[in-house]
Amino acid sequence: MEYVAPVVQATVVVTTVGTEDEANRLARALVSRRHAACVNIMPVVRSVYRWKGKVSEDSEYLLIIKTAAEEYPAVEVAIQELHSYELPEILAFRVSDGEPGFLDWIAECLSKDGLDREDLEDLDSEDVG
Repeated sequence: MEYVAPVVQATVVVTTVGTEDEANRLARALVSRRHAACVNIMPVVRSVYRWKGKVSEDSEYLLIIKTAAEEYPAVEVAIQELHSYELPEILAFRVSDGEPGFLDWIAECLSKDGLDREDLEDLDSEDVG
């Protein structure tokens, strides 16, 4: 079987949020807007970090966002728009290889060509607060 390069340069973006509600709201917004094909929410990770000169510790939710390189700017804007942190973690990692069918699925999910009525309703009724 001949290898056919996927049509998307996949990117994984990670961010953390402070509550489950915020994690769900951000994940749904990214998928509804077709900026992400999928967002995994990892519950209750423990973060130890330095902030404003002191060491802090908090429980957070980790979001693993599967998207395409060309959608990264929109993902970053959406995270900054919807995030409650003063300085949200936004780290992007280019995927160097992956299962071709899965990478094609990401591209299909992000396609704006096939927006249907349900997608438009999701965008109109999105809770961004």
